[in-house]
Amino acid sequence: MLELINLTCGYNSKFLLKDINIKVEKGELIGIIGPNGSGKTTLLRAITRVIKPEKGKILFEKKNIEKFNFKELAKKIAVVSQISTANVMTVEEFVLLGRIPHRRRLQFLETKLDEEIAHRAMDLTGTYNLKERFFGDLSAGEKQLVVIARSLAQEPELLLLDEPTSHLDIAHQVKILDLIKRLNKNGLTVIIVLHELNLASQYCNRLILLNNGTLHKCGSPSEVLTYQIIEEVYKTIVVVRENPISSKPYVFLVSEEERQKKGEMC
Repeated sequence: MLELINLTCGYNSKFLLKDINIKVEKGELIGIIGPNGSGKTTLLRAITRVIKPEKGKILFEKKNIEKFNFKELAKKIAVVSQISTANVMTVEEFVLLGRIPHRRRLQFLETKLDEEIAHRAMDLTGTYNLKERFFGDLSAGEKQLVVIARSLAQEPELLLLDEPTSHLDIAHQVKILDLIKRLNKNGLTVIIVLHELNLASQYCNRLILLNNGTLHKCGSPSEVLTYQIIEEVYKTIVVVRENPISSKPYVFLVSEEERQKKGEMC
């Protein structure tokens, strides 16, 4: 579905990503992980043409994304970003924004079909009961679900999410990621940026680890989340064990105090 070939890009001639080669198959749920400043958000912005490649190319369904106009691309790829300021819109009005790429020329109002698709997106995300409320009055978790509903209203083939669980409590984190997993099982291809390694391990089929703008490691959670790789990239000591429920790797942090105690015992 998506292929990045020797991608190099960044901001103001400062290249954050260098020679990135990635293939994404239809139906995958891929997690992008890495330290702050490693280029995770930059990668998503390159895929959506917010940033133009300095070198290399990005293919969507074997076609260079530069050949798509923005309206065509928005029918194929939807993005869930970290920030939205539509505080004075109702939830229903906000979700209906996802139908804009599908509007015909000189169409200014939503059709019955647009409303049905938006309502279905709200049903899928459990936000239909919020449709009359103002976006600005919602909790952080509710806002994130509504933003996902707007993206689903675009009827995309690929969904990109940039840290959708940031600033949420664990209950909302699980709710958001359970939803993403269900959507993926129903055929939606997903690329998600996550800071929390254990969430990435639990929910993603494959992980892409970026470090200093380069592709450090790509593979299954068990291939990527070894203590050697994590310590090399994140510069901190960890212990990695198998989750007894999922059999996925689980990362335990080791504090300085505990390291000192361990050293004294040795």
